[in-house]
Amino acid sequence: MNVVDSSAWLSYFAGETNASEFSKPIENIGKLIVPSITITEVFKCILRQVGEDLALECIAHMEQGKVVPLDSSLAIDAAHHGVQYKLPLADSIIYATAQRFDAIVWTQDCDFYPLEGVKYFAKK
Repeated sequence: MNVVDSSAWLSYFAGETNASEFSKPIENIGKLIVPSITITEVFKCILRQVGEDLALECIAHMEQGKVVPLDSSLAIDAAHHGVQYKLPLADSIIYATAQRFDAIVWTQDCDFYPLEGVKYFAKK
């Protein structure tokens, strides 16, 4: 199973250098887990930079994976990961979601770099 971090989604949609790395988990829809917080982050960024039509189109692509809402159990797990690994809130939710589904986190966000179960690609 794969969880794609917001930074990786944005790189993919923008066609940046790392997009080809992130296309592997993103296009493998059957194994794609999408934390609901990534929908918020990606939509907000694309809405601000490009507009609502493209933002909605990108979110429709994300929703082809299994979207996982933030429930109280996942929120508590995220809080533990946030404290243990000093992760920002959204990153702790993304990491907790990946841990719940025994998934790999694909990212270019250096906050995830030292963690187990992460495929990190430095932003170029």
